[in-house]
Amino acid sequence: GITARGAWVSVQRHFRELGHNVQKDEFSVVGIGDMSGDVFGNGMLLSDKIQLVCAFNHLHIFVDPNPDAAASYRERKRMFELPRSSWADYNNALISEGGGIFSRAAKSVDVSPQMKARFNITEDRMAPNDLISAILKAPIDLIWNGGIGTYVKASDETHADVGDKANDSLRIDGKDLNARVIGEGGNLGLTQRARMEFGVKGGAVNTDFIDNAGGVDCSDHEVNIKILLDEIVSQGDMTNKQRNQLLEDMTDEVADLVLQNNYAQSGALSLSLRMAQEGIGQFRRFINALESEGKLNRELEFIPTDDVLLERFNQGGGLTLPELSVLISYAKADLKQAIVASELPEDSYIEQELEGAFPEVLVERFKPAMYNHRLKREIVSNQLANDLVHHGGIAFIHRLIDSSGAEASEIARAYVVAREVFGIHNLWQQIEELDYTVNSDVQYGMMLDLMRLIRRATRWFLRPHLANMSVTDVIALYEPKVRMLSESIGERLKGAQLENWTKRREELIDNGVPETLADQVAGTSGLYSMLGIVEAERVTGEKLQRVAEVYFELGHQLDLQWISQKITELNVHDSWEALARETFRDDLDWQSRALAISVLQMEDGVLDVEERVSQWMQRHQHQVQRWQRILEEISSGSKADFPVFSVAMRELFDLAQMQMEA
Repeated sequence: GITARGAWVSVQRHFRELGHNVQKDEFSVVGIGDMSGDVFGNGMLLSDKIQLVCAFNHLHIFVDPNPDAAASYRERKRMFELPRSSWADYNNALISEGGGIFSRAAKSVDVSPQMKARFNITEDRMAPNDLISAILKAPIDLIWNGGIGTYVKASDETHADVGDKANDSLRIDGKDLNARVIGEGGNLGLTQRARMEFGVKGGAVNTDFIDNAGGVDCSDHEVNIKILLDEIVSQGDMTNKQRNQLLEDMTDEVADLVLQNNYAQSGALSLSLRMAQEGIGQFRRFINALESEGKLNRELEFIPTDDVLLERFNQGGGLTLPELSVLISYAKADLKQAIVASELPEDSYIEQELEGAFPEVLVERFKPAMYNHRLKREIVSNQLANDLVHHGGIAFIHRLIDSSGAEASEIARAYVVAREVFGIHNLWQQIEELDYTVNSDVQYGMMLDLMRLIRRATRWFLRPHLANMSVTDVIALYEPKVRMLSESIGERLKGAQLENWTKRREELIDNGVPETLADQVAGTSGLYSMLGIVEAERVTGEKLQRVAEVYFELGHQLDLQWISQKITELNVHDSWEALARETFRDDLDWQSRALAISVLQMEDGVLDVEERVSQWMQRHQHQVQRWQRILEEISSGSKADFPVFSVAMRELFDLAQMQMEA
C-alpha cells in the first residue's frame, strides 16, 4: 500500500493547512475506484474518520449520504480482505437512508432527498453518468482518485484533448470542482491544466506524479538495496535465504524512508506556494533560465507566461501547487545532474549522504560495502539534491548562481556547510514535530525564517578562502563557535535587533512554540551575524565572547542591524534590483566585520566594551555623523530607495576602509 500511503501524506498536509486532522475528525469523501483496487482500497483504510459518501467504478455507483464512519470503515476493511470484490458486495444494511448501490448500466437513477441535500442536486432522476458529474461538482471535503480514467479537464480543453473517450460524457471542468482537497493516488484523474484551474480557484491539489511518488521511490530503494545485498551474497558473506529474510525484515523501515520523502516534498511545495505569493520574481527567473538552457519546454509543461504570472501576483496570487510540482521536479533533476558531474559525491563528508538512503541495519552491518556501491555517486547526488531543494527552495541554486556567479556544485557544497554549522536539520525537525500542535502558517513562517538564514549563510560560505578548505574543516572551524554563541543569543542582541527578537519570540511562544525553539528561530538574523564574529575572531585573535560583545555593541551604536532590516525590506522589481540588494547585504557584512576588527585592534587598553566603542566613535566623530545623517534620511521614509542605499554603503565602506588604513 505504499503508493496510497504516500498520497495520503499529501492529503494529511492539505487538510492540516485547513485546520483539520483527518486522523481524528470526520470528513466527507468521494472516491474513484473500489475496495479491490490497491490504491483505492488501501487509501480508504488509512483513516477510520472517512465518511465515504460516494464512490464509483466502471460497474457501480455507491452512495451513502450520511454514513456511520466507524461502521463503514469496518465494512470497507472486510471487502478489501476478500479475494475479489465490487461495490455490489457492500452490506446494504449499513448504507444510510436515501443511499444505495446503482448500476452504471441503468437508464436512470432516482435521486433521494438525502442525495439531493448531500450533493446539492435538484433533479429527481438522473442518468448514471450525469449523477457522477453532479457528485464530482458537489461541495465535498476530499476527492480520492484511485481508479483509471480522466474525469476533470480545464474549461478551455476539449474532450478530444484529453484522449479518454470512455469518460467524455461525465467529465467536468476544473472550475466546477467544489471539493476542498484532491488526492491523486491514481494517474491522470485530472489533466494538468484542470489541476491548475482548480488551484487558481483555491483548491488544494498537487499532481499525480507527486502524490503517488511513493511507489516509484520504493522501487528505487528496492533496487539500490538489492544491488548492495547481491554483491554481499556473491562475496559469500550472506546466503540467499538470509538475504530474503533481511529484505522482509526491512519492509517497514524502507516504507518509513519513502513516506518521509513524500512528507518533505509536499512540505517543500507548500513553502514554495507561500514564497511565490510573497514574490514571483525568483520563480520567473528560474523558469526563464531553464528555458534559455533548453531544459524546459514551457508550453509542453503548461507553465504560464511571465505576463500571466505577473497578473496573478498583482491579484494576490502566484504559482499553483500543480505548477510548482513540475518546477520542483526540474530543480531536483537539474541539481542532481550537476552534482553527479562534479567531485562532490567523493567528498569524505558529503558522501555520508549515502547513509540516509538505506535502512539503519544496512548502515550498521555493511557500511564498507555500502560505500563501494556501484551507484554511490548517483545516490549521494540524489539525496543531496532532494535535501537542498526541500530546505532551500526550488529557485535556491539559480538565485545564488545569479548573485554569486558560482557553479551549482559549489553552491551545494556551501549549502552543506551552512546546514551543518547552524544545525538546520535539528531545528527543522523540531518545527515538523509541531504538526497539529501549532497552526501550519506558524510552522511555515518559522521554516521560511530558516530558509533565509540558509540562503545567506550559503552565500557566505562561497568565499574563496573557505573554498580551499575541506568541508569537514570548515564545519569544524565554525560549528562549535556558532553553537556556543547561539545558545544565549537573546543576551547578546541589542537595540532594534533585540526588540525584533523579543517581539518575534513572544509571538511564537504565544502560538504554542516551545521557548528554546522560539529563541533560535526568532534570532535568525542574529545567528547569521555569528559568521562575521567567528571571522573577526580569526583575524584578531581576541576571545570569541569579547568579539561578539564588540560586534553587537557597534552594530547597535551604528544601527547596522536596523539598516540590514531596511535592505531586506527593499522591494525588487527585476533581477538587477535583486542583485543590487544582495550586493548591499554583502557590503554590509564585510563592513560590519571590518569595523568590529578596527575597534578590537585599538591600542588604548580600554577593557569595557561600551566605553571602547564610544571612544572609537568619538575618535571618528565626523565620519560617524555623516553616517547618522544618511540613516535619518532613510528613517524619514522620503529617501529609502536603491540609490540612497548605494550611497549609504559607500559611506560605510569609506569609514571601514579608513579604519583599516589607520
